Amino acid sequence: MSDHTRGTLFLKPGGRRRIIYCIYVVGFMDLFGVSMIIPLLSHHVKSLGASPTVAGIVGSTYGILQFFSSTIVGSWSDVVGRRDSLLTCLLISAFGYSLLGTSTSIALFVLARIPVGLFKHSLSICRALLSDLVSESERPLVMGHYNAASSVGFILGPVVGGYLTEHEGGFYMSAFTCASIFVLNAGLVWMLPWDETLIQCRETNSSNNPRNCCHDNHCNKSAQNGSHANRKHTLTGETGARKRLQWRQVSPLRPVWRQLTSVGTRIRVVFSSDMWDLFLVRLLMGVAIMLYYSNFSLAMEERFSLKPKTTGYLISYSSLLGALAGFLVGPVTQLYRRNMAALLLHSTILTCSLIFLYAAAPSVWQVLLTSTFFAISTTIGRTCITDLELQKGGVQASGTLIGAGQSVTAVGRVLAPLLSGLAQEFSPCGPPSLGVVLALAAVALLLVRIPKWDGAGTSKAAGLEKTRKSE
Repeated sequence: MSDHTRGTLFLKPGGRRRIIYCIYVVGFMDLFGVSMIIPLLSHHVKSLGASPTVAGIVGSTYGILQFFSSTIVGSWSDVVGRRDSLLTCLLISAFGYSLLGTSTSIALFVLARIPVGLFKHSLSICRALLSDLVSESERPLVMGHYNAASSVGFILGPVVGGYLTEHEGGFYMSAFTCASIFVLNAGLVWMLPWDETLIQCRETNSSNNPRNCCHDNHCNKSAQNGSHANRKHTLTGETGARKRLQWRQVSPLRPVWRQLTSVGTRIRVVFSSDMWDLFLVRLLMGVAIMLYYSNFSLAMEERFSLKPKTTGYLISYSSLLGALAGFLVGPVTQLYRRNMAALLLHSTILTCSLIFLYAAAPSVWQVLLTSTFFAISTTIGRTCITDLELQKGGVQASGTLIGAGQSVTAVGRVLAPLLSGLAQEFSPCGPPSLGVVLALAAVALLLVRIPKWDGAGTSKAAGLEKTRKSE
């Protein structure tokens, strides 16, 4: 049995497939509901009497809360399990969007954004759950399909939201519809066949103490709660590591102080690790991509006299390609023989080149060409960097790692508008030109650091193993 297979999740026939497909549906509906609301938020807060400055401050509230909560909630999902954390996030987000549907003042609007900013991490937990469910070799393919399903929801949502806003009270109707979608998602998650999940844990010949295998003094754990599925324990001894399969339900009622201690320990281990290079590449490329899109409509109008309607078609075309590109991740990964570091380097170089070609484009047709390949390269790059983070950090802390990545992305969302505004003072091509510089820095960092990645994941995974044993 291969190492990939030994660490994966065991289900009754069809159980794993049903869970994966249901998570695809949850991802689609999640972004479908959210994208109904996002385009309407700025208009609604201004209709409540907010000045542009106040509207900007209110709009940044969500990003700031996401920055602080992403890693914490992701780590919490590692501690209490995927099901309970996912249900909590979905239901609290539904409450936040319901509150948004009753917001008749700026104060109530801000209040409604707080629970959403703190607990809207359902997509990250779904990704962590998928990484629990599949082997390392299957992970890029499954993640690509999940990203594609979510992106389709993000494309269709604004269409429905725009239709609803044409009616009286359209914003409030959209908010309550979004809240209903999150409640529906919570019901779907509740009905998933969690009790069909069985985690395989291995024990070495060198020790008969089950504490050396899994935390909480148990060798094996039922994945009714969905966490710690891809556990990889080091096997010492040639003749053998033996396997024991047992059923056990994970109690979600761990003491709060113990949960907080476990969360803090995991976060400290991740941020004291040698994964700074991956997080920095994520930040640089995230800001570069945001700069590409930051003034896209304005630049198309000033450079090529395109009407907003035509620019909208171009953006929709790029978004659709980005969704479809999710299905290319698996075949491209196989083409590279799962050399994710090389694939990340090449996709980063391609993205950098495409941003440069867009900034220097003499015609709309060149912009169309760059948009075509840009959507593909960025989709593959995002999947690569997530997969590398899980490889180096170990999937036993997938929630913490994915949450930390989202926190880094949130920093980029704060920096990108500021840098874009400064760059536009010089030229409409200023933001993408600055994006080229940042992407080049990411390429240089990868060229320096990739040769040092061999074996880097071992020490990190060992650190997290110690963390689990000490809990």
